Amino acid sequence: MADVLLEGRDLTKHYPISHGLLQRTVGWVRAVDGVSFTIERGKTLSLVGESGAGKTTTAKAVLLLERLTSGSILFEGKDLQRFSKSQLKTEYRPRVQAVQQNPWSSMNPRMRVRDIIAEPLVVNTRQSKKEVRSRVLELLAQVGIGADCAGHYPHEFSGGQRQRIAVARALALNPSLVVLDEPVSALDVSIRAQIMNLLKDLQAQYNLSYLVIAHNLATVRYMSHSVAIMYMGQIVEYGDAEELFERPLHPYTRALMSASLLTLPGDEDQGIKQIILSGEMPSPLNPPTGCRFHTRCIEARDVCSKVEPELIVKGKQRVRCHHVVYRRP
Repeated sequence: MADVLLEGRDLTKHYPISHGLLQRTVGWVRAVDGVSFTIERGKTLSLVGESGAGKTTTAKAVLLLERLTSGSILFEGKDLQRFSKSQLKTEYRPRVQAVQQNPWSSMNPRMRVRDIIAEPLVVNTRQSKKEVRSRVLELLAQVGIGADCAGHYPHEFSGGQRQRIAVARALALNPSLVVLDEPVSALDVSIRAQIMNLLKDLQAQYNLSYLVIAHNLATVRYMSHSVAIMYMGQIVEYGDAEELFERPLHPYTRALMSASLLTLPGDEDQGIKQIILSGEMPSPLNPPTGCRFHTRCIEARDVCSKVEPELIVKGKQRVRCHHVVYRRP
């Protein structure tokens, strides 16, 4: 039986749109609309989709940076809604950390690296200065930064080194889950593999769980155990990473893969056709009726605009599509 660390159940986040002097609510932006997922201990779940799909809002909800409209988050089987403020501070927040996309903007340029990494320890623990210093040097070594660099400032490091420092800071409190928001997209291509390998090595060493927010499918495939494809605040396909990449079921998933470098010349001979999406994602203020993807889907039929599809199970995957049953297994 899977050891589930964190579970999201029907997560919903709607932002009100106000108008006039009295700020009357005239509508709602459906940023996240009924999203459910699980993250197993020691495994990686990636959320994938275009900008505005709801990936970052979902991650912020996990980090408690956004208050949910409805739904619940369970951590080790316990509903966070039942946690007191003290419990959230001591039992949840230290165990769920984040690494941001841009390692430059996420660090105080006036602080030395040793102080940046030590800050979570100083704020959340009662360790002595000697213990904090020892822990900082240990973390620097783990991410491949020399102890002689502890007194340097962020601007003295390359982008890849700064991201290593950000990873060290995230690990300071021995978290169980790390949220990685586009962890390598701001780095040079030659450095990305190094950071991904570092993250995988740390995951194996500490049995870490990752929630990855990404759009680069090569990164997602390399790092993930499971993948959730999001479109307009909903998960349209979710399942085992290798199964999803080998046999994508939803038209949107296949379109994303078609647009990525995973589709190479000659794929047409293997039955893989290039898919070009028409138009742009509709406004989350007024999502389409029925299937939200039908306005851009080349396989859309009359039922797609009228009936919202449910997330059905197909093998190791779950997919939200009326026509997946018509495709070959």
